Parts: sequence; structure tokens; C-alpha cells
Amino acid sequence: MLHYAVVFFIIAIIAAVLGFGGIAAGAASIAKILFFIFIVLAVLSLLGGVFRK
Repeated sequence: MLHYAVVFFIIAIIAAVLGFGGIAAGAASIAKILFFIFIVLAVLSLLGGVFRK
């Protein structure tokens, strides 16, 4: 999931450089959402591993 967040972030940067503001904003918001989902899942996984032992 972090991979997809990085891909959308790179798409947003390229779109912003080329002047496509709407596409850049959309890709950046998707990247942000995916990144936060990754963080939540990573924390839940770490907590699950700690409590499982």
C-alpha cells in the first residue's frame, strides 16, 4: 500500500510540473489517504504482534 501512495505522489509531482493542477490535487489526495491507511494498518499490525506474544 505504501508503494501505491508513492506512485500517486510521483504522479502528482509530474502533473504539477506539467501544469495539470486538478490531476495533481487528485493524485496528491489519493496518495495522502493511502499513506494514512498504511500508517493505521502498520500500527495495528505492530500492536497485534506485541499482544500476541
